[in-house]
Amino acid sequence: MLPETLIDAATALLYACREAGMTIATAESCTGGLVASCLTEVPGSSDVFERGFVTYSNDAKAELLGVPMQMITRHGAVSEEVAKAMAIGALARSRALMTISITGVAGPGGGTAAKPVGLVHFASAMTGGNTVHERHEFEGNRTDIRREAVRTALRILADRIPRQAYGAGR
Repeated sequence: MLPETLIDAATALLYACREAGMTIATAESCTGGLVASCLTEVPGSSDVFERGFVTYSNDAKAELLGVPMQMITRHGAVSEEVAKAMAIGALARSRALMTISITGVAGPGGGTAAKPVGLVHFASAMTGGNTVHERHEFEGNRTDIRREAVRTALRILADRIPRQAYGAGR
């Protein structure tokens, strides 16, 4: 079950997107669809949430989002380059106006010195806008890392919406 604070953040994001005429698609790896799940937990989200891609494997990233396999081999699936390619691929393969991608190491295994457990890369692409990237290192267990990744993804999307969509009181 997703924490109420995440559902509240998703509700506020969906409202702001509705006001701004924005639609969203997600491209998720380490979160396995949790951002999409959080958004669709809110009744009426279908007018904003366009689609979600769960691309857990490298093949899925390449086949569904068009991430070049050479890029994955060169930089690793958990990298700024792949996160950006995922976000751009989701934008190109959906009708959404804004995307978020997430790729990381949720643990408990799989981490290395260069890419430790808790490392997560985010990217967001927008029609008519630039692609932004954030790198975070979260602490905690797998559940903690994935929840923080969802929280961060919702915040990144919210930050990209014109401020007037949030109303004067925010």
